[in-house]
Amino acid sequence: MGKKNWRVSIFGAGYVGAVSAGCLAKDGFKVVAVDPDQYKVKCISEGHSPIYEPGLADLIETGVENGLLTATSDYIAAINETDISFCCPGTPSREDGSLDTSYVKLVCEQIGVALRDKSEFHMVVMRSTILPGTVEDVVIPALEGASGKKVGVDFGLAYYPEFLREGTAIADYYSPGAIVFGQYEGDEKTVQALHDLCASVEVKPHVIPIRSAEIVKYTNNCWHAVKISFANEIGNLCKSVGIDSHVVMDVVCADTRLNISRAYMKPGFAYGGSCLPKDLRALRHFGKMQNVSTPVLDATVEANQYQLERAFRLVNRSGAKKIGLLGLTFKSDTDDLRESPLVLLAERLMGKGYELSIYDSNVSVNDHGGRNYISHLASFMRSSPEEVVSESEAIVVGINGQGTKDALKGAREGVKVIDLVRIPVEMPSGVHYEGLVW
Repeated sequence: MGKKNWRVSIFGAGYVGAVSAGCLAKDGFKVVAVDPDQYKVKCISEGHSPIYEPGLADLIETGVENGLLTATSDYIAAINETDISFCCPGTPSREDGSLDTSYVKLVCEQIGVALRDKSEFHMVVMRSTILPGTVEDVVIPALEGASGKKVGVDFGLAYYPEFLREGTAIADYYSPGAIVFGQYEGDEKTVQALHDLCASVEVKPHVIPIRSAEIVKYTNNCWHAVKISFANEIGNLCKSVGIDSHVVMDVVCADTRLNISRAYMKPGFAYGGSCLPKDLRALRHFGKMQNVSTPVLDATVEANQYQLERAFRLVNRSGAKKIGLLGLTFKSDTDDLRESPLVLLAERLMGKGYELSIYDSNVSVNDHGGRNYISHLASFMRSSPEEVVSESEAIVVGINGQGTKDALKGAREGVKVIDLVRIPVEMPSGVHYEGLVW
């Protein structure tokens, strides 16, 4: 079936559904909007938009006039007339903040009922914002239970999160920052159909597992919220001393190498060093002196301490008593030990009675007056990473480097490796590997 022949039913003619319907019809696909709300069905059927979004009314009017866009409340007929269904019901918050997936479940049950008597292979694509595990725990059971069919065999399934901002939704549809397809294991056909439906967009989709796709939307929105709150916090601090915060943030955003970039965006261990901890403390204290609250900066310190605690718990949970640390400086390719989280981890392990072996090529074993010597940890220092690996029951990887990679290849069976930096090396057979946040 050619890409211009896909017929799409869109369940939910709200914000996401209506925009998707208008854009797909504009791209030449036959679209059926499905909604129990007769007002929305009537609006679309008459060529009007059920919501206000700049440019959407024209898309819907044109789609209806061209015979590419229709609307109905008959979900069984919509399934029978189409090849692929977008599921766009709302997922509101409950009073306790949890996600209400009842509308998602209802729509999936309706689609399942319609699929029960459909002989052709049909594809179901979730578009609602849903938490990790929702497809597995809600969507699939509802579809399979109502249809009596098997996902990946009798019907297709994928998750295609939307990143549409109100007011710029059509522009976002055609010029997205990213396109994400969450693929159900082995279902190439549904992903290919999504590629076809997005052929007019010049952005290469990221095809990732469904559970990863489910959390991407939340990660995006929470990051946006953090950025807004951070900018506001800096604005509050600036105003307290008569500084134009827009001038400051314009300069901050002009740095696309470190500030607005992929830099520092790899999950891993806690930050440290001579700058970040010191400057956070200084700006937080400055806020107190100006009587300006700094909850974002305060939470940043708390989050860093939590990451250190997670690393300690992984070591503690390993059950090992002889612990090797590969790395001691605050990051790779430096001899700076100032406020290194690895030093803090070593000190805590030492205080809890663990037997330590430590190697870092940039840390001195002998006191020669330099900054890269710690007297209370000097007795635990070893002359090579191989020596640390041979002595340890559990190895904490805190520094990336060829020496670390080579040494780990000689780890004996039964040794536990706790990786804080995601070192790119395949572990020997029998070695128990665990990453800090992967």
